[in-house]
Amino acid sequence: MVDVLIMLAAGLAGAAFLLALVRFVRGPSRLDRVVAFDVLTVIAITFIVLAALLEGRGVYLDAALVYALLSFLGVISIARYLEGRF
Repeated sequence: MVDVLIMLAAGLAGAAFLLALVRFVRGPSRLDRVVAFDVLTVIAITFIVLAALLEGRGVYLDAALVYALLSFLGVISIARYLEGRF
């Protein structure tokens, strides 16, 4: 039963990934693309956590945490660049 719920969550995350990817490609402004990029990284982290749940391996959670920290720093640096304070 838990596996079915994890697969359902992965399907919903996949749909959200496609919608965010469309916004990333078609975004009318650069800020829309930055927000879409942030959403894409959060969804990628979700996939890593779901894989950790399915596989039963905690090492994936460490990778998800590192990816989240790097993603946060990347989005902050891009936002500062676009603001002109870099």
